[in-house]
Amino acid sequence: MKTPDIRQRMLLAALLPVSLLSVLLSVVFLMARFEDITETYQLRTRSVARQLALASEFGLFAGNQQQLQTLALGALREPDVRWVAILDRQGKTLVSSGETRGEEPLPFSSFEKQVFDAQRLLDVLAQPVFASGIKLDDLYEDANKLEPGQAIPLGQVVVQFSRQSMIEQKRDILWLGGLISALGLLFGIVLAVRLSAGVIRPMMRVSHLIERIGNGDFSAASRIQAQTPDRDPLHDLQENLIQMADRLAEVQQSLEQQVSTVTQALREKKEEAERATEAKSRFLAAASHDLRQPVHALGMFVARLAQLPHDGQTSQLIGNLEASVRAMQSLLDGLLDISRLEAKAVQIRFKKFPLQDLFDRLAQDMAPLAQDKCLQLRIRPCQIWVRSDPALLYRILLNLVGNALRYTEKGKVLVACRHTGVSAQATIEVWDSGLGIAPEHQEAVFKEFYQVNNPARQRRQGLGLGLNIVQRSCQLLLHPLTLSSRLGVGTRFQVKVPKEAPELVPLAPVTPEQPTRDGLTGTVLVIEDDDLVRQALVDLLKSWGWMVAEARDLKSAMELIQGGVLPGLIISDYRLDDTLNGILVITQLRQQLAHPIPACLISGDTDTALIQAAQAAQLTLLHKPVRPAKLRSLLRHLLMDQRDRAGEA
Repeated sequence: MKTPDIRQRMLLAALLPVSLLSVLLSVVFLMARFEDITETYQLRTRSVARQLALASEFGLFAGNQQQLQTLALGALREPDVRWVAILDRQGKTLVSSGETRGEEPLPFSSFEKQVFDAQRLLDVLAQPVFASGIKLDDLYEDANKLEPGQAIPLGQVVVQFSRQSMIEQKRDILWLGGLISALGLLFGIVLAVRLSAGVIRPMMRVSHLIERIGNGDFSAASRIQAQTPDRDPLHDLQENLIQMADRLAEVQQSLEQQVSTVTQALREKKEEAERATEAKSRFLAAASHDLRQPVHALGMFVARLAQLPHDGQTSQLIGNLEASVRAMQSLLDGLLDISRLEAKAVQIRFKKFPLQDLFDRLAQDMAPLAQDKCLQLRIRPCQIWVRSDPALLYRILLNLVGNALRYTEKGKVLVACRHTGVSAQATIEVWDSGLGIAPEHQEAVFKEFYQVNNPARQRRQGLGLGLNIVQRSCQLLLHPLTLSSRLGVGTRFQVKVPKEAPELVPLAPVTPEQPTRDGLTGTVLVIEDDDLVRQALVDLLKSWGWMVAEARDLKSAMELIQGGVLPGLIISDYRLDDTLNGILVITQLRQQLAHPIPACLISGDTDTALIQAAQAAQLTLLHKPVRPAKLRSLLRHLLMDQRDRAGEA
């Protein structure tokens, strides 16, 4: 409901008393007039009935019905008389005249009676007729006041009167009163408007002035001041408002100058912070790249060193060294996954695939960790097909199972898939019989670097990134993730994945070509400008039984090819000494050989632009430090894809 403004309120304040007074006077006037009309009607009806009773005395005494009929017809000429009847003392009707509807006369009585018919708006008066002993000056006295021993009436006169004329007269008076009230109200409105104009105009002027000042138009005060007459009743108030507007204008100007100064300072600070952020980003990128290079080489050297024969003490030392390298690699891999998920640089590739393929890889990768802790890792067979990104889903399961094995001291870890025939989703569950998670920690365990009961940040309990990566990955894939746990009993994680109809997997064709070890035909070409990293990678590849050719850049790689080296696989670093990067080098080598040679890209850079460029070039990108097992698995995968394409051709 809209609130009335000051103009409407002033008019209401002026009109309400006038309207109330006008209505009150009209009601008093009408009530008085209605009482006068009703009283006049009552006196007139009683007078007619009594006069007719007096005139009927001789006719009743003499039994002259003709005279009585003449009196009855004469009474009908009176206003509002509808029917007249004259009865003898036995109550027998002698004469009647007028509009009759079968009315029965009132019972004979020695007293005056009056009855009202509300349905037909009729008054019926019964007046007794006495002998002429009644004094003439008692004509208008109450006939009901009979003294004991009074004479018996000669008869009775019954007269029927209509109230219609009285009602019409009241209606006319009501219309007249309403018209007078309306005219009085109209006059009051005109008078109120004229009288309130002298107050409303100054108040509206003040209201508009305050509104403009509130909107920041302080110059409006001087314009209104020029239009304000000296006799204005609110002249002093407007002068004070004008002075206030002048002071506000000065304050506003001062504040604008201060805001401008502070804004300029903030802009300079912002630019300085942006430059510092860019410098920090460049430093972190360079530090990350420079740190990943030696860690990558160290991992390769340690893997090669572990393959050599050693005594027990040296083997234990190498094992500790390998564990430290794996911990550093896990930290860098976790930070890389977090940065990629935050930057939304992970490209999702949904496809249909059997869930058992991931379970087989999971059993192969996590079985050694379960054996080291003397735990039982059970992965139930599953014939369900799902739709998801296999790489991301495997990363989720790998983190969940690794987390379960890490925090379980005895018992077992179970991986299973539960589904119903009517449900459109399959539920992958990871159970453990570990310590369990208290309810107050079940939400916080998904935060970065959060670990329960590990304030000292002991390395053997992990880094606190696994569950955060799991949660972010599930949100990215739109796979609901739930956690339920009880202290001392264990923990269960559930990941719901859309199901798909199973497909028949065709058998791979048998190729007549006899590949060398690990399915490689030809030589692995390693392109790396860092001598230490290149030497570590070459030694590791040779330990796997592959022939390796090494180059620093595109020029040296071209010289090897021109010298007769036929690469069957290319491994290239992204940053090289010359102006070309690894993507361009691989592209030009493929063009030179006119063959889509399997290739992968290795880099210490974690920039999202590099990830997108590698995806656009359809190259698998490995971030340093690369674990030897992961590198070997990828190379086998590339060779299998190459062999499958050759078989299809």
